[in-house]
Amino acid sequence: MSAPFALGPARPVPLSGINPVAQLSAIAVLTVVLLVSGDLVTPSFVLAAELALLPAAGLTAPREVLRRIWPLLMSAAGVAWVNVAFGSLSGADAWLSGATWGIRVIALALPGILLVAATDPVRLADALTIHWRVSTRFAYGALAALRLVPLLASEWETIRLARRARGVDAGANPSAHVRLLASTAFALLVGAIRRGTRLATAMDARGFDSGVPRTNARGSVLRRRDTLFVLAAVVVCAAAVTLSVLLGAWHPVLA
Repeated sequence: MSAPFALGPARPVPLSGINPVAQLSAIAVLTVVLLVSGDLVTPSFVLAAELALLPAAGLTAPREVLRRIWPLLMSAAGVAWVNVAFGSLSGADAWLSGATWGIRVIALALPGILLVAATDPVRLADALTIHWRVSTRFAYGALAALRLVPLLASEWETIRLARRARGVDAGANPSAHVRLLASTAFALLVGAIRRGTRLATAMDARGFDSGVPRTNARGSVLRRRDTLFVLAAVVVCAAAVTLSVLLGAWHPVLA
């Protein structure tokens, strides 16, 4: 099984055949609709369509799906609880509002998880620089930073084990746990800054800051299936809004 912070698919999956720019365009369409709608039906319909794409992203095993989305589920639960506990509504209306916000959070964030699970970051950087004319310095700098994310998890574990080997342990003291966590995070931050500085120097030495237009050896092509994928996102959003209107549930946030 891939590491929790691994980027890109471990093997080719159906969704990886869609150009990353097309996936980002579809995400933009979904985001606009979900931010505008304030009812429960629209995000629920969109979320159902997103869940149907899990197998296409190679996420079929329940354990693998849970490993990727558990932070999202915790965030959604937190948002729902805040709305129920501190919102202006009460009773069933409060729970309905909480459920609506929780489902919206999941529906907004799940496409990003699908993108990360099914897309090679190198293809993403190539597509952004070719089709959206994103600066190569920014795109490949971000790519290099993402490639270093798994190292941060590894370094965190290394620092923790090294301190335990030296007898530095918080024991059962909660305040000591907080201090140890803060010092470990600071050590990780210092190491990340040093590595980032070396990486930036190496990229500048390779001409990423020269200002000269760069060619792309791999290329990125938008095909008919990419257009159909974006159109499918538009159709899903239109169907979700239509169903919400027909059921009398449609309620724009800004209304």
